[in-house]
Amino acid sequence: MAPGLPTAMERPHFIGIGGAGMSGIAKILAQRGAKVAGSDARESATAEALRALGATVHIGHAAGHLAADATAVVVSSAIRDDNPELAAARERGVPVVHRSDALAALMEGLRPIAVAGTHGKTTTTSMLAVALDAMGLDPSYAIGGDLDGPGTNAHHGGGEIFVAEADESDRSFHKYAPEVAIVLNVELDHHANYASMEEIHESFLTFAGRVRPGGTLVVGADHRGAREFTTRLRARGAGDLRITTYGEAEDADVRIAKVLPQGLTSEVTAVLDGTQHTFTVSVPGRHYAHNAVAALAAGAALGVPADALAAALASYTGVNRRLQPKGEARGVRVIDSYAHHPTEMTADIEAIRGAAAGGRVLVLFQPHLFSRTRELGAEMGQALALADASVVLDIYPAREDPIPGVTSAVITDAALAAGAQVRPESDKGAAAALIAGMAEPGDLVLTMGAGDVTELGATVLERLAARPAN
Repeated sequence: MAPGLPTAMERPHFIGIGGAGMSGIAKILAQRGAKVAGSDARESATAEALRALGATVHIGHAAGHLAADATAVVVSSAIRDDNPELAAARERGVPVVHRSDALAALMEGLRPIAVAGTHGKTTTTSMLAVALDAMGLDPSYAIGGDLDGPGTNAHHGGGEIFVAEADESDRSFHKYAPEVAIVLNVELDHHANYASMEEIHESFLTFAGRVRPGGTLVVGADHRGAREFTTRLRARGAGDLRITTYGEAEDADVRIAKVLPQGLTSEVTAVLDGTQHTFTVSVPGRHYAHNAVAALAAGAALGVPADALAAALASYTGVNRRLQPKGEARGVRVIDSYAHHPTEMTADIEAIRGAAAGGRVLVLFQPHLFSRTRELGAEMGQALALADASVVLDIYPAREDPIPGVTSAVITDAALAAGAQVRPESDKGAAAALIAGMAEPGDLVLTMGAGDVTELGATVLERLAARPAN
């Protein structure tokens, strides 16, 4: 049975309750019987889903939204000190809890699997959650995106397993104590919080040190940064931590023997403890196949039968924004991609290229964060050069203030220098019309980025549908 409700979380107030990470924790608390309240900047389907669970959701931020009987105020690293609800909590002496501490409290008494890495966390966490649920294990889970199947990003299950996405961006994954941890890959990102790869490695080593005694770390064997991380961990001394590597490398403990692309799916064969397991991954691309094998290795480390888990992984049908089909019009398919780091962009463009069946790949890209664009803009431009043509929007600022001199031109200039066909466009409606005007039957359009570019998929489809039939 799952544990009860932490006392401090009996009447929590979430600032930014509609966010992917925050809403998941709020949903689990509501399902456990907490009197959940919170605020968000605007109405959304997430706000409605929370209200359906009994939560009170205010739109806008005001000190008066904080109830008199609130036992804690939950914040993420994106909440600024001048937020009126945060200021009111401090004035009244209401405990302020970071979302990572709240999530850590929810995992107490359970058997957690924490999924970390620069890329692929949401997908791998989702794969595990869906597969374990298909096996009847009813896991709890907290994910940074909505599943296609259950249609939510969190669930309070009756089983003993808790699957959680472990975010390295603000070092909050140091708060968790998993029985099994996954490190998919290790790259420099989140430049506002990490100044170098050395800091990144130290942060992931701290995370590995949080694994419970006798637990297991599953780590990628093909990714250069992950291999370096494993080398450092072993050199430092891993104690009783069991390290299981996975990948196509010959020395991988769980070896990927084959990835066979089949349109927008793949057939994967992995060898675990000498036994071959073949199963289908319902999203295209080699990197998604690797995510599935990481999920297989982690579940097996927790004692879940590998053959049943491999079969159950085929029930995963995707997660919102991770190469999610949005529709088709005039013979053009539109797919949404969350990719915002050059490695992710390259992987998704190559994956879609493999599924394009001779058609062109067109990208409508929105850069995410000024700091990331400043540091990785040239590499983003090089990634876009892999597409047949692209349109680049202005930078989505999210939590950041503008940085003088940092614009989307950093990306478009690099793309042009790499020989790409790329055009900048500040107006979103015009950008959607532009990419739709380029598309021909058989082409694939990717709306790409971590910001609100996802909303433009419907606009592109409308523009395509409005064109005269040939």
